[in-house]
Amino acid sequence: MGRNNHALMTGLFLLVLVIITAVIIFWMGHFDRKRNTYTIATRASVSGLNPQSTVFFRGIEVGKVISVQFDPNDSGIILVPIEVDTKIVLTKGVYATLRLKGVTGLTQIELADEGKITERLPDNNSDTANRIPLRASITDKLLDSGERLLAKGDHIMTRLDGLLNDENTENIGDILGNLKTLSQKLNDLNKSIDTALAGVPTLTHDAQDTLKHINHLTNELQTLSKELRVLSVKTGNFTDKAGQFADTGKNIGDMMMQSTLPKMNTLLTELQSTSQQVKSTATLLENNPQSLLLGPKSSEPGPGEAGYEESK
Repeated sequence: MGRNNHALMTGLFLLVLVIITAVIIFWMGHFDRKRNTYTIATRASVSGLNPQSTVFFRGIEVGKVISVQFDPNDSGIILVPIEVDTKIVLTKGVYATLRLKGVTGLTQIELADEGKITERLPDNNSDTANRIPLRASITDKLLDSGERLLAKGDHIMTRLDGLLNDENTENIGDILGNLKTLSQKLNDLNKSIDTALAGVPTLTHDAQDTLKHINHLTNELQTLSKELRVLSVKTGNFTDKAGQFADTGKNIGDMMMQSTLPKMNTLLTELQSTSQQVKSTATLLENNPQSLLLGPKSSEPGPGEAGYEESK
């Protein structure tokens, strides 16, 4: 009985010693460390977050979670008071996210700041305007995306189930049969093309002969072109001579117009005057033939002339 009491006393003494040692170590670890208090607020779930969870700022441990509780004024808001080393300066642009701790299922808090706001965040302040917002973490975003993907996958499976009904399956079988027939026709077409290609060398030979004839015809055309150029030169000489002849005819015409024709006009005028005189003479002889011997009959004197007598 004495041995049992002794063993029990020894066990109690060791248990009390361990507890006292842990308390002393914890107290010594927080004795000289000064920390500021901030509050994180969120309406989202904080599963896995417990008091004494570690708080990180840009990947460095800076504090602990004090507690996790509901807002007394609004039960839809969860408040997470945290303590952060006084050396860490937080601005009003700071925000918090949750991150998992390995595979334990426990959650830690990660503080981050985009650096757009430089105004310092007041510490130990319970004002709602100074609460740190909790944003959705990458894990939450992945879970939300997973739910949307599952919904889309379910929708796709429903559409596929409707697409692969008996009627559409039969139509797909007909399409595959048509594709097989088309493939056979393509094989036949390839064979026909091979046969046609086999005749290409003969066609090439005929084409070469045709090209030779074309070359011969081209040479003949070149010879004919030379002859035409010679004929063109001769025709040009003949044209020059015709031009000279035309110039000579023009000069002769100008000479006739300027000298010969005026002379002929004068001659014709003189001939006309002579013919009138001859006509007058013939008329005179016809009326008075004796005038040829006696001369022309003198005319009677007119009034005022010598020998004029007024008739009674």
